[in-house]
Amino acid sequence: MYALQGYSHFKHFNVSSPSEFVAHVEINRPEKLNAFYEAMWVEIGQIFDKLSYDPDVRAIVLTGAGERAFTAGLDVQAASESWINKPPPVDGARVANSSRRHILEFQECISKIEKCEKPTIAVLHGISLGLAIDMSSCCDIRICSKDVKLAVKEVDIGLAADIGTLSRLPKIVGSLSWVKELALSARIFGAEEALAFGFVSQVHENKAKTVEAAFNLAGLIATKSPVAVQGTKELVNHARDNTIADSLKYTAVWNSAMLQAKDVQDALLSGLKKTKPRFEKL
Repeated sequence: MYALQGYSHFKHFNVSSPSEFVAHVEINRPEKLNAFYEAMWVEIGQIFDKLSYDPDVRAIVLTGAGERAFTAGLDVQAASESWINKPPPVDGARVANSSRRHILEFQECISKIEKCEKPTIAVLHGISLGLAIDMSSCCDIRICSKDVKLAVKEVDIGLAADIGTLSRLPKIVGSLSWVKELALSARIFGAEEALAFGFVSQVHENKAKTVEAAFNLAGLIATKSPVAVQGTKELVNHARDNTIADSLKYTAVWNSAMLQAKDVQDALLSGLKKTKPRFEKL
């Protein structure tokens, strides 16, 4: 494991590389169960923006430091202090306008994970509440350990989840009834249920084995053509949000450009020669 150049200035995240072309982003506030306050969600947006264009990165693994939690979600104490210390409202419209801008900024920072050009893998373990669902829903792949405790927790703090869970989760799993049950009750659910409903694709014995599986998967993805991998992510996400007809047209336009890459020739020749291809950085 070695540090990636250009990421050491981030205060609340460790960014390293376990293998060639793989980035590991670790939420690093274990003493607070990796709970988020404003400076952290600003940082994670900046990190994924940077990783998206980093030619030395082709796949990303997102984890939480420590054994107890991926993240407990929003740091409620910090948020409460910020709320209490706000100046008295002038009127409802101005309060609402300020809140709207704040929510949109928060949403945009977390959405940077989804918008990142590189495939992302979330490793969920231990306490994984609220914002954990928002962030992992932005990731392309989610895997977890058997001890995971997941919840859409926002109704328990008096609000509707507003950072992405209610928009993304219904498109990830096959049951709107299950999504509503989770969101309305804020109940805890575990690895077996998450796997059964398709929220995660793998379950492992503990955090260490889950992280190892994520690194292995990211390493495998990183050996593929970055043109093909980034194109696949883009086209799958487009298909999720558009009609089949529109998606087919978009795919045709996309590949009319991307099939010109040398990667296609290199991949085909490696198959014929039974050699391992090496692809140029993108």
